[in-house]
Formats: sequence, structure tokens, C-alpha cells
Amino acid sequence: MIVITRMFRDRRIALIALIVVTFIVMSRISPYFLRVSNLLTLVQYSAVIGILGLGQTLVILGGGGGIDLSIGSTMSVCSVTFGLLTVHGGANPWVAAGIALLVGAALGLVNALFITLLRLPPLIVTLATLYLYASAANVLSNGTDINGFDGDGFSVIGQSSIAGIPVQVLLVLLPLFVVGSYVMRRTVFGRHVYTTGSNAAAATLAGVNVRRIRTILYVVSGVMAAVGAIVTASWLSNAQPTSGTGLELQSITVAVLGGTAITGGVGKLSGTFLALLLVAILDSGLQLAGVGSTYQIGLLGLVLIVSMLVRTRSVVRESAV
Repeated sequence: MIVITRMFRDRRIALIALIVVTFIVMSRISPYFLRVSNLLTLVQYSAVIGILGLGQTLVILGGGGGIDLSIGSTMSVCSVTFGLLTVHGGANPWVAAGIALLVGAALGLVNALFITLLRLPPLIVTLATLYLYASAANVLSNGTDINGFDGDGFSVIGQSSIAGIPVQVLLVLLPLFVVGSYVMRRTVFGRHVYTTGSNAAAATLAGVNVRRIRTILYVVSGVMAAVGAIVTASWLSNAQPTSGTGLELQSITVAVLGGTAITGGVGKLSGTFLALLLVAILDSGLQLAGVGSTYQIGLLGLVLIVSMLVRTRSVVRESAV
């Protein structure tokens, strides 16, 4: 019993168990759940949320109240930028995608400068830029979708598959999580992120440039938003000024559900990835079962609250030992 309890203190073990149980339940509830077409749609849609969740996890791990509420709006700006460059500017889609990545990095840097140099609260800064970036996306696009950039093989990212696995999952989402996990576990930078998130004062005394670390994390978050925009544009063959609307909350959900402490310094990208799978399975299964979106959101909120209660009890028990 003690061994089992210790195993479930690792959020990833609990998430794997939940994924297995949820998968079995959903396949029983709806006969369409296990259809290949449904599973492909499930992983395609979840890829973008996972990419944003990766960026969000890194920002939160950096501590200092770190959070990026603007990540969805950043994605919208990058999407519009890409669309304008390709359709109205005549740029090659791949070149435009590279510029969109730079725009994402720049928008992330704006957040970082307000937070690290002016010492403004991350919640307030990114809430403000959420509105600013969303407004910019609508102004630049005149509030309309931009179509007509499916040339030069650009659609391969979002509409092709290898061995039945969507390219956006196999060659974008998975490599990003593998590289991110390696960086966080095996490099000096990764150790500095955890040290900064756990205790910024101690990290500074140890010679860690806390401002630099947090600046990089916000820039990476902006780049992840741009990657999400590129994948979505390739998948849907259009650029939407609202492509990232609401995704900031979903990115926070998978990060926290995956075991990332909102205070920073604790969490793993593998946990975020498993939380992404759980949320995707829940959403898909409930939709096929005819459960309304209102109940879906409520159930997800309940799962999140229960997971936090379990985490809190585990921390209390460990501190009491």
C-alpha cells in the first residue's frame, strides 16, 4: 500500500492511470470513439493546445508568478501576420512562417521586458497584452479570415500523415516535447529554470541571471504561439484573427493538470503531455456521447480541482513526515 501511495505521488503515474480508465470508459460510451477518423481528429486538434501548453509550462516553471495569458492572442497575431505576408505580400509560405516565428518571439519579449525590467506583475502584464494583441490581430486582418496560401507544399504540416500519424504530431509536437524535456532535465539552462522558479533569491546568490532566464522563457512562449499559428494555418488553409482565442486557458489547464506548480519550480513537460492526452480524450469522448459543452467544461474543472486537492494532500503528508 505504501509503495502504491508513493507511486501516485508522481502526477504522471496518476495521469497514466486516468488516461487508461478514461479511454476505456469513452470507448464504451460511444461506438465511434475508437474509429480511426476520430482518433486522428483528436490528436490533430490537441497538437496546437500541446504546443501552447509547452510554452505555458516553461513560463510557470520560472516562478515569480509567471504566467502567459497572452499566448492565445500572440498566436492570433502570428496567424494574421503569416496570412498577410503570403496572400497580400506574395511571400513564400515557408519564409512567412519564419517571419511569424520572429513576430512571436518579439511579442514574448515585450511581455518579458515589462515583467523583468519594470517589475510589473505577470498576471496584469499578460492580461493587458492579451487584449492588445487580440485587438491588433483584428485590426490587421479587418476582422476577416485570410485564405489562399496552400501552395509550395505548406499544407503538408497540417494535412499530411506518416504511417497514419499526423505530421503536426509526429514532426512538430513530439520533437518539441522531446527537445524541451531534454533541455529541462539535462542542461544547465534547465537546472537554472528550476532553481529560479523554486527560489529566485537563492538563484541570484548562486550566480543565476534570473531576469535573463525569465526573459528567455517568455520569448520561448511567444515562439510556441507562433508555431501553433503556423500549424493551424496549414491545417485549416486559412489564417484567422481569432485562431488563438480561449487557448490560453486550455494551455494553463494542461500545464497545471500535468503537475506544474503554479508557484513555479516544480513540474515536468512529460506531465503536461500526459495531461494533454487526458483532456483530449475527455473532450472527444464527451462530444461523441452528446454531452453539451457546458457539462464538458464543468467536468474538466472538476478534474482540475480534484487533481489540485490530491497534490495538496500529498505535499502536506510529505511535510509532516
